[in-house]
Amino acid sequence: MLREDADSILGGIAPQGLIVAVIPCYRVRRQILDVIAGIPDFVDRILVVDDACPEGSGAEVEDKCPDPRVRVLRHASNAGVGAAMATGYREALACGASIAIKIDGDGQMDPAQLPHLLAPLLRGEADYTKGNRFFDLAVVERMPARRLFGNAVLSFMNKASSGYWAVFDPTNGYTAIHAAALRRLPLGKLSRRYFFETDMLFRLNTIGAVVEDVPMEARYGEESSNLRISRVVGPFLFGHLRNIGKRIFYNYFLRDFSVASVQLIAGVALLLFGTVFGGYHWWQSLRTGIANPVGTVILSALSLLAGLQLLLAFLSYDMAAPVRRPLQKR
Repeated sequence: MLREDADSILGGIAPQGLIVAVIPCYRVRRQILDVIAGIPDFVDRILVVDDACPEGSGAEVEDKCPDPRVRVLRHASNAGVGAAMATGYREALACGASIAIKIDGDGQMDPAQLPHLLAPLLRGEADYTKGNRFFDLAVVERMPARRLFGNAVLSFMNKASSGYWAVFDPTNGYTAIHAAALRRLPLGKLSRRYFFETDMLFRLNTIGAVVEDVPMEARYGEESSNLRISRVVGPFLFGHLRNIGKRIFYNYFLRDFSVASVQLIAGVALLLFGTVFGGYHWWQSLRTGIANPVGTVILSALSLLAGLQLLLAFLSYDMAAPVRRPLQKR
């Protein structure tokens, strides 16, 4: 894409610093040169992070890529996409980047979409933007069914763990982040492997960053995914549960204490009481054959209903959390 095409989308807004693209590389030797060639000229620097790729993707770039913007960073051993991105982000900040873009090396991400990804950051409307492949129904219909179902499940879990209820398609790795948010992120704590994109959203919530989805289409070619669903189900579930607990503790007890905090405590307490109390007396009734008094049944039912109602009220409060002001404007 020519710079004039980008200017028509970005409205001529210029970044206060460099735009740096970070490309994590692992088993992408066949695609990486085409990916680099497609990156538009308004991207000032390209950091290729060779995560101990067994195919030698980094060497392929050094030997055959004439683009002067490109620099190859190497890991001595495979550390995962999250670790590769942390390395790239640190180098981008050291270069003086105002915006760092993540582009995968497998060719699924269309470089022509970059201006749309950058626009909210340059206009000061967001701190972090990410692709969302679910806006256009015609595009969704062309997606593999297994990928479609998996993203729907992961998106719901991500909403709860990150607190960004309006964000969808959490595993979409086509992202851009403003330096104002990147400098505040604990890069050393980010998940080092496939949970990276989801963990990134959780960490962004803890620093109060504004995240915006950008509609875009993914491209599925001959690339093969290194992700194996059977190997990540357990770690993903554990990671989401851990982040839900952390986020609730940080936002509703450590940094603030509001009506929602009381609703959560009372709701959990009543739900637990109703379950334990009702379950015990139900078991006693089965064991003895004596029906429980009406009052016992009513107390258990009311506790369950009140607890559920309070938890729904807490969830409604959490989903309607006020829109923050972007970090770059604070």
